[in-house]
Amino acid sequence: MKQILLAIFIIVVFGVAAVGYAYWKSARGVSVSSSEPKYLTSADRFIDIAGVRVRVREEGPTDGPVIILLHGFTFSLETWDGWAQELSKTHRVIRYDLLGHGLTGPDPQKRYSPQERAAFLEEVMDALAVNKAHIAGNSLGGLIAWRFAVNNPERVDRLILIDAGAYPMNGVTDVPAPIPPAIEIFLRTAPEQGVRASMKFLYADSANITDERVALARDMMRRKGNGDAFVEHLREFTLPDPNPDLARISAPVLVMWGRQDKLIPVDHGLRMEAAIADARLIIYDGAGHVPQEEISETTVRDAISFLNEAAGTHQ
Repeated sequence: MKQILLAIFIIVVFGVAAVGYAYWKSARGVSVSSSEPKYLTSADRFIDIAGVRVRVREEGPTDGPVIILLHGFTFSLETWDGWAQELSKTHRVIRYDLLGHGLTGPDPQKRYSPQERAAFLEEVMDALAVNKAHIAGNSLGGLIAWRFAVNNPERVDRLILIDAGAYPMNGVTDVPAPIPPAIEIFLRTAPEQGVRASMKFLYADSANITDERVALARDMMRRKGNGDAFVEHLREFTLPDPNPDLARISAPVLVMWGRQDKLIPVDHGLRMEAAIADARLIIYDGAGHVPQEEISETTVRDAISFLNEAAGTHQ
């Protein structure tokens, strides 16, 4: 969940603050028209959901079991490309850009808290006529996924949580942490040096940081309005003790964690496994905070094995 990044961004952003400030003065965002055509596919569509124009991508058989994939903070639905390629052979795969992210863009109502994001997931499912689904989420997406499962157990089949947010970290507890000005500049401008440096922190192997991946991240972060949305998100972002809620999850849960995750350490995965009644944990060597990208083939194979244990088809 490239979530609150108060540790990573303090390290990264101050090194590029001067560059970021110049960007902030000259370019407050990329227009929607310039970023959309570059990344839209034939599987994409925009749907008006609860007052927001949401970018949704659906792939796979329409009558297959449904799985919804939720990306992390400042990321976009492309983070799941590797998984979707395999899952769509047998599943109806749904992914969307979260509010204030990607090509969805900012929410006029500023529904950016984890609880509001989980409630919005229900709106998305209703709009797509999905009654019940498997849900997988990375980082912030994982936090949204498990909060949704707590509040809507009847709508969740199986849950996959990948380096998911849950426990207090980086000064974020049941109250938000202050946002240093340099972090605001970074989030609003996404200078190339800063994006590359943050990726080096998040990924275990810098070989995964391609020019194309950096360009995608920058384009999505700099989509007009997203930077302000990121800052609004952090201003109300909290991580209260999750154990009472995690204990209420009734769905089977697969917890995945990159052993080299420097943002949310693997200890959080161990604690999550212990807190959830029906959970198992897989720890991956050679992966950092985004294993679904870094070791896509390995993680999606384990995900499919877990999903295949489910009985019946849910739509």
